Amino acid sequence: MQGLPDAPGAKAGAGSDRLPTTVNRRDLLRLTLLGGSGLALDGLLDVRAVRAATANLKLSQVAEFTTSCNFCSCGCGMIAAVRDGKLLKMEGDYDHIVNRGSLCVKGISMFATHTSPQRAQVPRYRAPGSDHWEDITWQDAVDRIAKKIRKTRDETWVSTEKVGDKDVPVNRTEAIAFLGGAQNTNEECYLFQKAARLLGLPFVEHQARL
Repeated sequence: MQGLPDAPGAKAGAGSDRLPTTVNRRDLLRLTLLGGSGLALDGLLDVRAVRAATANLKLSQVAEFTTSCNFCSCGCGMIAAVRDGKLLKMEGDYDHIVNRGSLCVKGISMFATHTSPQRAQVPRYRAPGSDHWEDITWQDAVDRIAKKIRKTRDETWVSTEKVGDKDVPVNRTEAIAFLGGAQNTNEECYLFQKAARLLGLPFVEHQARL
């Protein structure tokens, strides 16, 4: 079936921009078969039954999350597949700018590290002189660290320094150092730097330089 011709009296070439619409017998037969198949399947398949049957498939109800490898300073990207709070597998992130989906032998072993029964999942504390570790809560760990930072900072605080015959304000402590990591984002590093300077720490380093 060809497209309609231009109306009588129209200028020559006025309908030249319009593409002709052509449907041959093969296209008509293909459309008829596809439509008939769709109608037949709709009558044969129970959608609810299909969904119930696929609920236990291998990839059903699986969520993927991006993370970073924790072995070295490269910060390679990884994708973790999780279902019901349980890690199923880990693979390289093909969209990550560092590794483009590839992983070294250490990165490949991340899954075994995560599922190891020896993996520490809660903070642990060993008292001075003690021969064993004891489990503590995350809040307890944060409180202990905050108290130690405050105590060390107050005891070693240097407010001024003698330069020539003048006392110059320096406001620092040389008893605490801050160590950053290559896996941190630029935004995280900015916040860490601000926190370290607010605490008066002149020693701010990066673990990739060690």
